[in-house]
Amino acid sequence: MTDPLRQPLFAAECGDRNTHEADMAQSSIWWVLAGAVVALELLSGTFYLLMLSLGLVGAALAAHLGASITVQLVVAAVVGGGFVLGWRRYKQQRPSALPASENRDVNLDVGETVLVDAWNFDGTGSVRYRGANWNVCLATGASPAPGLHQIVEVIGSRLVLRKL
Repeated sequence: MTDPLRQPLFAAECGDRNTHEADMAQSSIWWVLAGAVVALELLSGTFYLLMLSLGLVGAALAAHLGASITVQLVVAAVVGGGFVLGWRRYKQQRPSALPASENRDVNLDVGETVLVDAWNFDGTGSVRYRGANWNVCLATGASPAPGLHQIVEVIGSRLVLRKL
């Protein structure tokens, strides 16, 4: 059986001495596929497609080394799958990020201190912070006492406080 990638394109017109053959190397196919998967990753934003493209790069390198198509497919599956599993394991071992309302990297007010003069009977109050009046409430488990408090979360225009 002949390889479909090496079939003459214009055999009927040019005869046996055809110089226009479709001679695309297997490694080129793997490189094109890797590039297409990277492009899809850029459009979708998922990092896992980038890991799969590394498997396709591995298959392209195997093709450059003269490996059979079976070995190339196994290399693509093992390398791509290995990177996907490795990335998943890495992500599971890292602690999850705080919600944006509690994350100082996102909200610079978290961690700052304010002075509370008095609390209302329902556990709310009002403070002057950054030149404006803010509504405040207590973090879960905190008791209302006047004095210095630390901002632990920002919910809309309300500061959640913990006594220092």
